[in-house]
Formats: sequence, C-alpha cells, structure tokens
Amino acid sequence: MDVYHFTPGRTPLLVSMPHVGTHVPDDIAGRMTNSALTLPDTDWHVDRLYDFLGELGAGVIRATHSRYVIDLNRPPDGQALYPGASNTELCPTTQFDDSPIYRPGQRPDGAEIAARLDRYWRPYHERLARELAAIMARHGFALLFDAHSIRSVVPRFFAGRLPDINLGTGGGTSAASELAALLIETAGDAVDYSSVLNGRFKGGYITRQYGRPADGVHAVQLELAQVTYMDEDPPFTFRDDLAGRVRPVLRRIVAAMLEWADTRT
Repeated sequence: MDVYHFTPGRTPLLVSMPHVGTHVPDDIAGRMTNSALTLPDTDWHVDRLYDFLGELGAGVIRATHSRYVIDLNRPPDGQALYPGASNTELCPTTQFDDSPIYRPGQRPDGAEIAARLDRYWRPYHERLARELAAIMARHGFALLFDAHSIRSVVPRFFAGRLPDINLGTGGGTSAASELAALLIETAGDAVDYSSVLNGRFKGGYITRQYGRPADGVHAVQLELAQVTYMDEDPPFTFRDDLAGRVRPVLRRIVAAMLEWADTRT
C-alpha cells in the first residue's frame, strides 16, 4: 500500500495532511489495545473538509497510514517538539488521553522504529521536499500549509477548550510576518470562531523543518478544533451542518495565502 497520495497543483501552494491516514498494518494492529484500534487521535476527515483545494490550484500530499504507525510530524531523531511539555513520540506508545496504544510487552523496539522510519516516514518527507523544490523552480518561492485537527479538549496538552483555529508559524520563524498577520486577520474576521497565532500549537516538525522564509519557503500550520466540523466521540462522524459553516472560513484562509503570493509575482 502507498504510504501517501499526492495530487499535483498549479499554484505555489502545497498542502500537507500528515495525520489523516487510518491504515494500520496487520502486524502492528494485532499488538494494539482495543481502544487504540479506534484511532481516536486521527485528524479525522481533514481531506474531506478541505475539498476545495483542487479548485484553488493547490497541490496536496496526504498520508495513508495512521499516526500510530509513525508520526510524520515528528523529528526523525525522536526529539520532543515542545520541551518541558507532554509530547507523543515518533512511534507513539500512548494515546492523547495517556492510555496505552500497545498491549503489555508489545511496544516497538529500536529496530522496529528504525524500520518504520525507512518504510513510512522517509518516503513522505522525500516527496514533500521534492515537490517544494519543484514549486521553487517554477515560481521562485513556495508556500506550505500543514492541515491538522484535534479534539477541542485534551487536558494532556492544554487546559480548557482549545481555540477553534490555531495558526502556527514556529513562533514566527517559518513564514514571513506579514503573511502570518494576514492569515490571523482573515481568521479573526470569522466572528463565530475563536482563533490564535502561535499559541499552544506553533507548528510541528513539518512547519519548522521546511519553513525557511529567507530562502523563499513559507510554512504555516493550522490545527482546527474538531468540534467545528464533526462529532468528537466514536464513531467520529463528519457533520455536514457544521462543516458547511467552517469550510468557507478555511477556504478564505487558504485563498488569502495565495493572494499574498500574488503580490510577490
């Protein structure tokens, strides 16, 4: 099975969806707990929610395998994204609610983690890097939008309810400040949704690794509270009534990114 699906675009924008995958190979699934097999920490339906990307001309790369197999938004050396805070690993062993992913004695060892890195992590990142280089060659710069979602309340990572729209630019390092200002202003215009820039979620490995504004690559992460478009409890149902309201907001944010790009040409 392919570890990602890629759809080429015609604009300088590439959208990455590293946590939308739900496939778990049988040899891994057979060692997981029943609760983990429901894949509660998936970025459920993000590809469906962003169904307008083709119309806007964005390229899209999306994972096919679950983040429980390997987390594509973590550094390959396993370093923590947020030092001093609770973090999940490159090959996660606990769910967001701190319950185990694996049955006793079934966690992956170092050799298995290295094999998963080669089998699943490296191909995704090689394709992502290759496409950004191709965009740079065509347009002279590149935009990367990393699309995520998460439960609106996860005490392990943050107190209280998460804002609806969480934009991150690595604390201001992964994208031009004027682009970040435009996007948070666009999000703020949607008065029915709360928004924040570089709050608890400043951007994961993908945003920080590939965002190099000085070199012409601008990367932004958007972590969306799932309550805005779906039922957060199993079976994690997509809600057309909710999605129909938040999708135009997301489209305006992505479109604003492209409009900003137009000012550079």
